[in-house]
Amino acid sequence: MRIAVSGSIATDHLMTFPGRFADQLVADQLHTVSLSFLVDTLDIRRGGVGANICFGMGQLGAQPVLVGAAGADFAEYRAWLERHGVDTASVRISEVLHTARFVCTTDTDHNQIGSFYTGAMSEARQIELQSVADRVGVLDLIHIGADDPEAMMRHTEECRTRGIPFAADYSQQLARMGGEEIRALTDGAAYLFANEYETALIETKTGWSADEVLDRVGTRVTTLGARGVRIVRAGEPVIEVGCPEEETKADPTGVGDAFRAGFLSGLAWGVSLERAAQVGCMLATLVIETVGTQEYELHRVHFMERFTKAYGADAATEVQAHLA
Repeated sequence: MRIAVSGSIATDHLMTFPGRFADQLVADQLHTVSLSFLVDTLDIRRGGVGANICFGMGQLGAQPVLVGAAGADFAEYRAWLERHGVDTASVRISEVLHTARFVCTTDTDHNQIGSFYTGAMSEARQIELQSVADRVGVLDLIHIGADDPEAMMRHTEECRTRGIPFAADYSQQLARMGGEEIRALTDGAAYLFANEYETALIETKTGWSADEVLDRVGTRVTTLGARGVRIVRAGEPVIEVGCPEEETKADPTGVGDAFRAGFLSGLAWGVSLERAAQVGCMLATLVIETVGTQEYELHRVHFMERFTKAYGADAATEVQAHLA
């Protein structure tokens, strides 16, 4: 299978203030706050849902196609992704806007003040998926992740119109969407990704029961945090996959993106849904053990040793044939 992933492309600028925000606030002057914090550290990390997922798929050798919008400052990030196996030729480069950026300062009490600059992400709505398909030859699945909301709507409608299978995965954008938008993004999806809370929120906002949602999608993939993942299909036994044992827990950011990367790679290889979920859970475990969403390294021997320990020799033999 050839899989394209549409979603946000962004960088995170994370700073640390060696004090407490609360100590700098004057109660009777909050209506006219003017503060500047001298920070000790600046950590710039690559991120964005689409880029994170593609990075993981690239590490697994699945040759993903990234679909999104970035600014002229994307050159270094592009080189990084391409070096890790990602096709970035379908990324739209804005002529006037910078790549989306999250800027956040954290104090000693772990309070945060942050801003998210949408930037070039707003131009993702101008991307035609057919042009992507024409360039690569064929697209067997398009994963529609969190992005500019209008882009998500347009990509979904284009998939329906052109008969391209798609996966719905609105994650961070779910909170701002109403029931009508969620129904439009969901209906006809080959796969629907969500965590447990998002699953309940989807049903609440759409007014659909769990069975009614399942009538409209092929497969529901629900991540369960440390308990792994549940996969449900109409008329089929439920598949539940647990997580491998963690060696450490460094940073949970990007764990969901890593699971999707592993799962989609499994689909690209043509393995079973259970095997795909196992690959996703293994990759997610590597990410939670690393600070940053794209800072982990996938050493194939180590990956397979841990995969074998978690899921057994038969599962490992099937996956290793594709990973190698």
